[in-house]
Amino acid sequence: MPLLRDDIDTDQIMPKQFLTRVERTGYGDFVFHTWRQDPAFVFHDARFRGANILLTGRNFGSGSSREHAVWGLQQHGFDAILAPSFSDIFVGNCVQSGLVPAVMAEDACIRLDDVIQREPSTELVLDLDQQTVSYGRSVESFEIDAYTRQALMLGLDDVSLILRREATLAAYELNRPAWVPQVALDSEA
Repeated sequence: MPLLRDDIDTDQIMPKQFLTRVERTGYGDFVFHTWRQDPAFVFHDARFRGANILLTGRNFGSGSSREHAVWGLQQHGFDAILAPSFSDIFVGNCVQSGLVPAVMAEDACIRLDDVIQREPSTELVLDLDQQTVSYGRSVESFEIDAYTRQALMLGLDDVSLILRREATLAAYELNRPAWVPQVALDSEA
């Protein structure tokens, strides 16, 4: 789904009036709520219905840290977002929830937008392992840091990644100097 606008902040993605809910579900209908009041907004374009990749502009997800924005994007059906840049906090929220924030060169985003606008049925294949987006005979690369890529490929959040190294952390704690406070790593502590 093409939404090639710069500086889309989290209040535009998920307006504040929907942040009072305590559930983590049911946010998909509120994504871009204000913009959706415009009948010409891309979400109303039947040619892009069911899209699971959002193509957007620079500085996507800026503003306040708002997990609800990520939840809403996912619940609307997006698995990945392609943009020239993202807010760091937004990327962190994406990783914790399993949404792929792929940084693609601005000229590549513009080329892809042009293709999608001309041929809306263009199928995109995002390969997280190879860090590429393929469409037709074209392939564009994207950037994603190694930690984020690994977390998304394994379906793990920060806590899960740390727990995978529990034995290493426990061994380190056992060998620390006596004057340094010890940290218990078992679930009973």
